[in-house]
Parts: sequence; structure tokens; C-alpha cells
Amino acid sequence: MFKQMPQNISTFGADIDGVIYLIYAIVGFFFVAMEGYLVYAVVRYRRREGVKAEYGTGETWREMRCVVALVVVVTILDFVIDLRGADVWAKVKQNMPTEGVHIRVEAQQFAWTFVYPGADGLFNTKDDLSVPRILHVPVNTKIRVTLTSKDVIHSFCIPETRLKQDIMPGREIDAWFEVTRTGTFSIVCAELCGLGHTKMLGVLEVHDAAGYERWIAETTKELLE
Repeated sequence: MFKQMPQNISTFGADIDGVIYLIYAIVGFFFVAMEGYLVYAVVRYRRREGVKAEYGTGETWREMRCVVALVVVVTILDFVIDLRGADVWAKVKQNMPTEGVHIRVEAQQFAWTFVYPGADGLFNTKDDLSVPRILHVPVNTKIRVTLTSKDVIHSFCIPETRLKQDIMPGREIDAWFEVTRTGTFSIVCAELCGLGHTKMLGVLEVHDAAGYERWIAETTKELLE
């Protein structure tokens, strides 16, 4: 099951996978236990000649204690998951990096546009670099993305980085990731956004440091010509 998950290429991917594995372990244990008990109950309390079935109302403590015990156990396990997830949430959502590369992601039916600030380091100026479909980033560098939508709700998802963030029209939402290896990976919209939703695909192109600087220089030159 776990081998079917996308490869992890981000610094916080292992933390997110850890929470997923914990949930799988807890749910898997209870699934096996409950299904096992169900089989036992079917065999143990099957219809037998001369044995009359009894109806229980569930109003006595003896009848309710098993349910109460399960509620207590599930509540405790929920807190365990919340405590484990809180650390990951803080790392991914609250501790937003200020260093690294800042990119503006513009979503619209059914395309991605990635905007890089020019030499002035500011967005919405004449030297911005606007690139359709392909998100170019350097490896081992924190990438902060500001997500916006020009029409409906979208969801920016890079499965290999474990990043998935909904994008709301009229809002700017920040997210970040850091990739640990070079290569080419998929970007998808993970929120149904219209008839062309399945075609709203992008590409994450991860360069080494020199390759990224070379791409920036060449793209800037092309736009100025």
C-alpha cells in the first residue's frame, strides 16, 4: 500500500507521511479487530435449535460499557493524531520561510501561470517574469508561493512534495516547499474546477543552483529582446 505513494522529494514530506502511516496503523488495527469480532459473533451467536434469541435495549451499564470504552479509546487516539499532526501543521503552515525564492502562482480555468519578480524583487512591475505551465525552482532552496485565482476555487498540488493548498478567488494564500533532488515532476489541480479540470496540468522543473541561475538569465534576456 505504502509503495504506491508518490516518491517524497521535499524536506517536510517524511513528516506528512509519518502522520499518514500513523492513521493507517490505527485505522487498520481497528478494522482487523472489529471484522474479527464480527466473524466471531456470527459464529458464536448463530441460530441454534432450542436457543431463544434475546433482545437487549442497551440501557444498562453492562450493555453500555463496551461502547463507552471504545469511545474513550478512540478519543485518546484522536488526541494522539492531533498532537503528532500539530507539529507538522506548524512546520508546513505556520512557520513560513522568509528567505529563498518567492513566486506568484496564478490559477485560472484551466491553466497555471508562474510569475517571478525581476531585479527589483517586487511583483506587479515591468520586469516580472511570467511563465506559463512550467514552474522552475532551484534544488535545496525554500520556495515560497503566493497562490491566487482569477475565477473559481482551484487547488495547487505537487504530489511528490506533499504540498496541496486550495486557492480561493479574491484571496492571496501563501505556501512553501523545498525540493531535495533535481528532476521533472507533475503539478495538478486537486479541486474540481470545471469541465476542463483534468487538463489543468503543470510541470515542476527542479534545477541545480547553476542551472536555475542560467534559466533566469536566459528567460530575462528573451523577454527583453
